[in-house]
Amino acid sequence: MSRQPSSTMANFFPRWTNWIPLKVIVCVIVIACGLTGATWYYATPKYTKIGYQPVQPVPFPHDIHVTQLGMDCRYCHSFVEVAAQSNVPNTATCMNCHTQVAKDNPKLQPVQESWKSGEPVEWVWLYRTVDYVYYNHSAHVNRGISCFTCHGPVNHMSVVHIAQPHSMAWCLDCHRHPENYLRPDDQVFNLDWKPDDVKPAEFVAKYGQPSDTREDFSKKKQLTQSEIGQTLKDRWKITPPTNCQGCHR
Repeated sequence: MSRQPSSTMANFFPRWTNWIPLKVIVCVIVIACGLTGATWYYATPKYTKIGYQPVQPVPFPHDIHVTQLGMDCRYCHSFVEVAAQSNVPNTATCMNCHTQVAKDNPKLQPVQESWKSGEPVEWVWLYRTVDYVYYNHSAHVNRGISCFTCHGPVNHMSVVHIAQPHSMAWCLDCHRHPENYLRPDDQVFNLDWKPDDVKPAEFVAKYGQPSDTREDFSKKKQLTQSEIGQTLKDRWKITPPTNCQGCHR
């Protein structure tokens, strides 16, 4: 009698392989969600906070005080040249002017109450460096890094907002290429300064020029930001750290 072939064949693959397509689909979904979430969190203003503009207890229009009245940044932020952390103005600083100027303005009521009670005005801080990052204001402003570089055109803001991301990549870009940001030390607090304002002959007489440059900068009509920055970088021997220990001490 002839033998009938079996109606079933042995499985070539193990049974657990049946789950592979489902596992692949789940992994793809998880990775896609992770990438979407990371992009949404890290590459948008929600993370960088650019444009963040809190309501302050007292409206302080920087454009009026700085641009119209000509007040220097250091009048209110008086520690910026000597301390690691800058400061917001205390009530006494405000009242130096406002005991006489606009003293009946109702918007100044929190300042007046602070003056009477001795309790500080509860300003809302925009820039607070996290505890695991070391940043020294004085080291930057005393070596040609302007307030404008980190805080934007504050002198033209009626309400201050965050203008730069202050992310690690953003900081490292400056540390790797400081020549793109350095300016003469007497222009650090001039937020409207631009490279075209520099007079080449006067600049070279004061700061010199890079030793490896063959062209005479003093004979040029204008200097670029790169030429100004490279000169100052060499003059002041600026070598910002780019390793982890530079900021995470």
